[in-house]
Amino acid sequence: MRKTFLSLVLITLAYLLFWPVAVDPVNWDAPVDKGYSGVFQQNEILQKIEIIEMKGTHGPEDLALLNGEIYASTREGWIVRHNPINGEIKNWVHTGGSPLGLAFDHSNNLLVADAYLGLLQITPQGTITTLTNRVDGTLKSKEKEVDFPEIKYADDVDIAADGKIYFSDASTKFGAETNGGTYKASLLDTIEHGGHGRLLVYNPDDQTTKILMDGLNFANGVAMAEDSSFVLVIETGSYRVHKYWLEGDRAGQSELIIENLPSFADNIVRGEDGRFWIGLVAPRNAIVDGLSNFGFMRSVVHRFPAFTRPKAEHYGHVIAIDAEGQVLLSLQDPLGSYHTNTGALEVGNWLYISSLHADNLGRISKTNAGLQ
Repeated sequence: MRKTFLSLVLITLAYLLFWPVAVDPVNWDAPVDKGYSGVFQQNEILQKIEIIEMKGTHGPEDLALLNGEIYASTREGWIVRHNPINGEIKNWVHTGGSPLGLAFDHSNNLLVADAYLGLLQITPQGTITTLTNRVDGTLKSKEKEVDFPEIKYADDVDIAADGKIYFSDASTKFGAETNGGTYKASLLDTIEHGGHGRLLVYNPDDQTTKILMDGLNFANGVAMAEDSSFVLVIETGSYRVHKYWLEGDRAGQSELIIENLPSFADNIVRGEDGRFWIGLVAPRNAIVDGLSNFGFMRSVVHRFPAFTRPKAEHYGHVIAIDAEGQVLLSLQDPLGSYHTNTGALEVGNWLYISSLHADNLGRISKTNAGLQ
C-alpha cells in the first residue's frame, strides 16, 4: 500500500513538473494591483442596467451603429441587428467564423475582425469579402522578414478618415480557431505573456497589410481618434493602453496613456465629447499577478485540471477615459449581474454595453450613468 501511494505521488509530481503544455510562460513583473481605489473607487451604478433579450445568441462582443440600428457580433457567429425603436433583434449575417470587433466604413460596409477568418467586409446587402488574412512586407520596428504572416486572431477594428483600416491581431502563437475558440486562446496567451500580439493596418488602395506595433501581450481593443491623428490599442495581458501616433512630429511612435488597470481590459470605443469607453472583463487575479515572475510555476498551474485554475470573476465594469488616459467615469456593478463587459457604445440618450459571455445585451440611460 505504501509503495503504491509513493508511486502515485511520484507520478503526480512528474506530471506537474514535466508534462508538455502548450504555453512557455515568460517572466515579467506585474504592477502592484491597487484594486478598486482612487478613480476606480467601487460603486453600484451599473446595477441600474436594463436588459435587452437576445434569443438564440449570446455574448454580444462588440457593437456598431448605422442609421439608428445597433449591430452586434455574437458567440454563435451571427451579426445581429437591433432596432431600438421597436425593440426587434434579428440575425442579419453569419460570417462562418467568429466575429469580434465591428466598425462601419464610409460606404456603410461593416468591417469585421473575425478571429477565425481575418478582416472581413460585409456590404449592406450582406455580401462577405475577406479583405486580408495575411501580413505583407517587413516588421516596421525590427526591419526583418515577417515571422508570422498569417493573421490567426483578428480581434478589434476601426477606420481612419483616409479609409485605412486599423485592427489588432491578438496572438500570433495562440490562434483562436486552433486553440479551442477565442476565450481559451486568450487564456493561453495571457498565461504565457510572450508578446505575441500586434497592431496592423490594411490599406484598401494597394490591399497591403502592415505591422505598426508588435510585442503586445494580447492586443485587443482598437479605437481611432476623431481626427485620425492617433489610434489607441488595448494590451489586455499587461493591463494598459497604448497610443500610436499617425500624424504630426510623433507619427510612427507610441506611448502608454494608462497603466495598471484594476481589471483585464477588452474593447475600446470612441464615444462623444472626447471620451473613449473601455470594457473591463474581469478583475485581476492575485494568483496570476503573484506568479508573474515565476514562469515555471505558471506552467505547473496550467497542468492542473481546468476547474482548479484561476477563473474570471463576474464583475460589471466600464470606464471612460480621455485621449490622455485620464479616467472620466467608472461605472461598476460588484454583483456582476451583467458581467464580462467588453465595451460601451453611446446611442442617443443611452449607453449600450457589450459582454463576452452574458446572455443578452445591456444598456443604461445616460442620466443614470452620470452623463446628463
